[in-house]
Amino acid sequence: MSFFGRQVVAIAGVLGFICLSVAHLRNPAQLPLVDAEIQTQPLQGDPSVFSPEELLLLQRRFGVHGPQTRLAQLFTRGMDQFQPLRTQTVNRLQDLKPVIKRESRRYRVNPMLVTAILFDEIQHSKPGEDLPFVVHSGLVSTHGPAQLGISELIHQGRLPLQPSKIEIAEARNLLMNSEANVELLAAKIARLKKELGLSPDQVLIASRSYVDAKAIATLAYLHNGKLDYPRRVLRYMQDTELHGLIYSERRPITQPLV
Repeated sequence: MSFFGRQVVAIAGVLGFICLSVAHLRNPAQLPLVDAEIQTQPLQGDPSVFSPEELLLLQRRFGVHGPQTRLAQLFTRGMDQFQPLRTQTVNRLQDLKPVIKRESRRYRVNPMLVTAILFDEIQHSKPGEDLPFVVHSGLVSTHGPAQLGISELIHQGRLPLQPSKIEIAEARNLLMNSEANVELLAAKIARLKKELGLSPDQVLIASRSYVDAKAIATLAYLHNGKLDYPRRVLRYMQDTELHGLIYSERRPITQPLV
């Protein structure tokens, strides 16, 4: 076959592949909001990376904070490598396991997403920020294992738009209750799913599809507001130790009959 003939065959093959691919794409008008507006590459790429168009949309609808500084990112990675801190965080998650599973079922959210967010927030919490006098001083704006603020209670309709001083004090106490904090985190994820146009009954699984992974990355981004946060959350969701913590069951050891 001539060189020109080989080129024709190659071009025909590429065109055929494109036609087959386009035939399997869904109509954007039929996609939920997170697909049609936020997702620009539904079948490929890193789900934790957002295009300029996606960032503009998220900024317009939710507000964003941009990436961490390089120094902060290095500090974060260093803390992730500190084994005693990781062990302490995992032990705390072990105590929260029952409420994580219960509230994840209640709000139809992935328990590994809840766990990953809690792991990151607990792992990188600042010493002393959970002390009552620090919490009620107003020096810190987010509280508890999921690092939630008064604004989330307002978003969920649990506080009025202009809460009184007494209501703010009670809200801070609620946020400092670990079990209540986890419940509020699951409710926040469910709220954001609804605002993104996702089905409330759909439990997103990152390993199932790019669409789910992108939705999870978007939810993580909206929770924390830092561009490097979704990648960390997706990584924690695949962590074997955290998987074992949530899905394993301890069985009592029975002594064999003699």
